[in-house]
Amino acid sequence: MKASENAIRVIKRFEGMREEAYLCPAGVWTIGFGHTAGVKKGDKIDMYTATVYLQDDIRKFEDAIDKLVKVKLNKNQFDALVSFVFNVGAGAFEKSTMLKLINSGNFSLAANEFDKWVYSKGTKLEGLINRRKAEKELFLALNT
Repeated sequence: MKASENAIRVIKRFEGMREEAYLCPAGVWTIGFGHTAGVKKGDKIDMYTATVYLQDDIRKFEDAIDKLVKVKLNKNQFDALVSFVFNVGAGAFEKSTMLKLINSGNFSLAANEFDKWVYSKGTKLEGLINRRKAEKELFLALNT
């Protein structure tokens, strides 16, 4: 499955666009729309390259979700997971209770797991609270 504009909108909203590398709250060098691979202090980026990186990163997380999720998702569930996995990483998602609940078909309990992923280095962050709320709402939204 491919992420729709809903997923991209959520990712862009919460990642923001940064032209210069910065240390995110988790202590990872980040640039553009939340791109981390190979980023180091002092790196700079333009909008075109940031958009290409975003598209490549999204494809990577789409593939991870397709591989890890064993049940059928609707488009909103998939989009919410793309944003979530973009932020927490495929490795964390693979080990998560959320994935176990999804694969058991228990989507309502799985949705409650978003609320647990609001910490960075033990500190509860307002930005993560808001992001998880948006992801959870999208995950629970009916497709129209």
